[in-house]
Amino acid sequence: MSRSARLCDALPEIDFLMSFATPVGVAPEDVEPQQYYSMVSNSTKPVIMTVCSGLSAFERLHDMACVVAGGEEAFRAQPNYIMYGQFVSPLQHDRGAIERLVFSADHEIPLIYVPTIMPGVSGPVTLAGSLALAIAESLAGLVMHQLQRPGAPFIFGACVGAMDLRTALFPYGGPEWRLNDLVMAEMSRHYGLPVFGTGGATDSKTVDAQAGAEAGTSLLAAALAGTNLIHDVGYLESGLTGSLESIVLGADMIRWTRQYVAGLEVTPEALALGTTAEVGPGGHFLDHPHTLQHFRDDLLPPYVLDRDIYDNWRANGSREFATRARDLAGELLSSHRVAPLDEAVDARLREMVGMGGGT
Repeated sequence: MSRSARLCDALPEIDFLMSFATPVGVAPEDVEPQQYYSMVSNSTKPVIMTVCSGLSAFERLHDMACVVAGGEEAFRAQPNYIMYGQFVSPLQHDRGAIERLVFSADHEIPLIYVPTIMPGVSGPVTLAGSLALAIAESLAGLVMHQLQRPGAPFIFGACVGAMDLRTALFPYGGPEWRLNDLVMAEMSRHYGLPVFGTGGATDSKTVDAQAGAEAGTSLLAAALAGTNLIHDVGYLESGLTGSLESIVLGADMIRWTRQYVAGLEVTPEALALGTTAEVGPGGHFLDHPHTLQHFRDDLLPPYVLDRDIYDNWRANGSREFATRARDLAGELLSSHRVAPLDEAVDARLREMVGMGGGT
């Protein structure tokens, strides 16, 4: 978990972290506090947390976040984590979900409150029917949340995708989930709410062609939909497995997607009509000052996507994408340094998480 957090910290395309693993051999009430500590001690980026161990674990996690922020009021002014709260459909909000909702509202912790619905199982078999159910359930959560504390930060969204009847699994790479993200983004704008969505994951078990296709298309779909928070980068096997190589894949796809959705700048400088006239027929632009001034901005290279010729690829070991991604992840983990927590804060967090003074 610490390695994935540090790798995400090193990649500018990754804007926030969620836990990528579960601690082994840890008491249930210590799982989420240890996840939080592992992320904040290995990255300076914002964190999204889940809590499945009960309200006491949530309270302890929040106390840790307040230590990092410099107190409860400092946290309220600038939260350093968001709570991700799922609940059980259909037409109910389980006790644990309500406890997280109420605690988040009371302490002004930004809350993502989403149902996860499998059409034909926990919602109508039609995608439109399950989406209607998801919207109603999320809005019901919003009403409860705002009644508890008007104005507390709330993030809209849902996870609705077709269940694969052959395996009883929830596919992460299917088009149904992408349509869910599109509908939720449209509805969020209608309600004036930020929205949580997904992208960058795959049902494949390895970083292969399927992984690249599903990660790339899902990220592009989420970006074009206007999703505010896009989660799932780095997941394999329908969210059951993650890998450092897959995080690098996600970063490369995010870099590609951001360039695409940024669009094309059309200004006198970008059109370069004068530059073209200066070069003239049969000339070249390689050493022109306009090229030297702009090539780094307009021609952003990928991390590990291969754009070389075949002979050079062979001469460099015929390495496939997953190998190149693994090598880059290793290089970044070896070279990247994260600004350490204040020593007193770190000591207090380790005490609160039950880690003592060891490493």
